Amino acid sequence: MEDQQSLFDLLANGGSAAGGAEDQGVQLGLLEQECLRCASCGLRSGCRQVVFGEGSPRARLMLVGEGPGADEDRLGRPFVGAAGQLLDRILEAVRLKRDEVYIANIVKCRPPSNRLPVPAEVEQCLPHLKRQIQVINPAIIVCLGALATRTLVDRSASITAVRGRWKQLGGRWYMPTFHPAALLRDPGKKRPAWEDFKEVEKRYRQFTDGGIPG
Repeated sequence: MEDQQSLFDLLANGGSAAGGAEDQGVQLGLLEQECLRCASCGLRSGCRQVVFGEGSPRARLMLVGEGPGADEDRLGRPFVGAAGQLLDRILEAVRLKRDEVYIANIVKCRPPSNRLPVPAEVEQCLPHLKRQIQVINPAIIVCLGALATRTLVDRSASITAVRGRWKQLGGRWYMPTFHPAALLRDPGKKRPAWEDFKEVEKRYRQFTDGGIPG
């Protein structure tokens, strides 16, 4: 059998299985197929589905959470449980539609009992997320919770210390904020999270209206 070049390699070289097409939707489809075949860590054997992510492949705003929960694992979609419904209401309040942003998680498979992914699981799954970010090329990434913030922004970050503070890395703007599940557990976090999302909306409008911040 001939060796088949990884889809990751094809994308890294600027091509795709669709004859070098640059269409982001096609490339995301290829990446999703890679994820569906992935068994690099033990999470895949204990979950129902791989929750790849969803939204606009050309989104200027991307939101990244921790990992799928029970509802997400059942439906194969990110943020569809109680925390996801709260996130939808937050997005609606800042005049954003779910289908104009892109939503994903640090890991694609549900950890047992909804525990946080351990470092080895994050390390194995992170290349998938990095490829998603590369293909979508968002201007803004909202890190929902401590794990997303520590994985994408600062390994030693305390979410209570850094939330609401913009961080520019690799030409993108990152906004750490509380995970919606944390808002459900502690309603006192809703006000600061709301302030964070108002800042996200302000910067998002700058990008989409052409007034790109430096």
